Amino acid sequence: MRCTVIDKDGAVSFIAHPDALPALVAACATNPTTLDELLERVEPYYRNLREYVLSGLAIFDEHNSPDDLSAIREALSRTPPHEHPVFRVMDEVTREASLQPVKAGAVIFNLRAKRIVQIINTYREIKRTGYARFFDGNAFTRKVFRYRLPEEWALVP
Repeated sequence: MRCTVIDKDGAVSFIAHPDALPALVAACATNPTTLDELLERVEPYYRNLREYVLSGLAIFDEHNSPDDLSAIREALSRTPPHEHPVFRVMDEVTREASLQPVKAGAVIFNLRAKRIVQIINTYREIKRTGYARFFDGNAFTRKVFRYRLPEEWALVP
């Protein structure tokens, strides 16, 4: 599933297993303002997502610049969508890719506007309250976490 996170610094898009959705929503329930805060708060619920995204961003930043996005453009055009690397949204090509559903769908987490947009979500509807099992980086555990999204957060649709 494609996940795109918007914060004060811009937008970052990545592919995650749909099972990570409840952890991302639970992290949103703590009102993070940055991608790093969101990922830090996801970590207890869904291990290794933070490392995956931040490592992917480091690679993106090493091979791309605002003046030269040829590396990400090539990666987006040559690889199947479910294998797209983590990337920053920096132009129309990356913006379009960040909105394209992958397998189970596409979800935007807009931290600035406190809005979660389910462009397409065929996996599991995001609800204001929910629960899921912890993922320890290898498998799901028997422990369950619960979340309640504050009223100031909008769920679209």
